[in-house]
Amino acid sequence: MRKIALFGPPATGKSTLARWLSTELGHPHTDLDDILFTPDGPLPLPEFRRQAGEVTRQDAWVVEGNFSKLADVVWHRADVLVWLDFPLSLIIYRIVRRSLYQLTGHEDSPQARRLTWSKAFFSRRSLLRTAIRKYRNNRPRYAQQVSETAALGVEVIRLRSPREVRRWRTELMKGPAESHPRAARHTTGP
Repeated sequence: MRKIALFGPPATGKSTLARWLSTELGHPHTDLDDILFTPDGPLPLPEFRRQAGEVTRQDAWVVEGNFSKLADVVWHRADVLVWLDFPLSLIIYRIVRRSLYQLTGHEDSPQARRLTWSKAFFSRRSLLRTAIRKYRNNRPRYAQQVSETAALGVEVIRLRSPREVRRWRTELMKGPAESHPRAARHTTGP
């Protein structure tokens, strides 16, 4: 496994898993948000695609992000596509918990410093509302695009719970000779 693309809704542990994979496998890690969002605002799509494509032209990488519009330059170039497809109730719980933690000053990160109660929960484009809307709107499209990616020969691993993520991580630590995959492989259903 040299080229890994990882995606899923907010609060599913994408960054944690991507950093772990990067460390364990010794591959460079890229968060697509770090490319897209510049001090001058988001990059135009052609430039975003170009820069993401530069990352995935390398021999080994771990790339995380929910940008299915980059499927051809990220997902289709991967050896493995990992879809963190957790239940909406768990995502909501984790967003609320993380936001409360940040809003009460327990985390000093750029994201936490920019977060307000309105941005987290109450505005029309709050983190919570956006996560719910995107979950409902994007999930069927993701299933279709994941199916297309699998048809190109990319191994797709769909992990539906934190328990499945832990199990998959344990199997990776064992190595290919000892591994007995239990994580959900690609399925097209919701």
